[in-house]
Amino acid sequence: MRIRTTTAAIAAVIAVTVVGCSSDKGSDSKDGTIKSTAPDKSTAPEASSAADGTGAAKSAGVPPEPTGAERSAVLAAIHDVNGKLTHDEDKAINAARNQCAALDGGATNPDHSAAQRFSYDGVTLTDEDGSHINFGLRKTLCPES
Repeated sequence: MRIRTTTAAIAAVIAVTVVGCSSDKGSDSKDGTIKSTAPDKSTAPEASSAADGTGAAKSAGVPPEPTGAERSAVLAAIHDVNGKLTHDEDKAINAARNQCAALDGGATNPDHSAAQRFSYDGVTLTDEDGSHINFGLRKTLCPES
């Protein structure tokens, strides 16, 4: 008896959930069509700018991803602090780009921020290490303006 009651209660909850989630009382919908919740590219210009790196990242102060010699210089500056940090180059570059945003955004303790941001994959950095990373980033990826 207890199993039947529990099963009936679960079936009722599922039925109400399915009915409640599937009803669309929109006046512009037609039978047999599915209404998309994705933003329309013609009315959302920021969607295309975010894809090419000029949207939210740029407004947050994150520099574009470095390539070529600039990328090598950034990785070398990070590697000078701790060689294990550059095993995953993309992770190191992303951390560097985010740290530049912190440096240019007026972080209260940028050395500590860098130490925290670059402490990954079993590597724990000190604030002094963070200071060295910030120095290297200022010489390469995000010079002071």
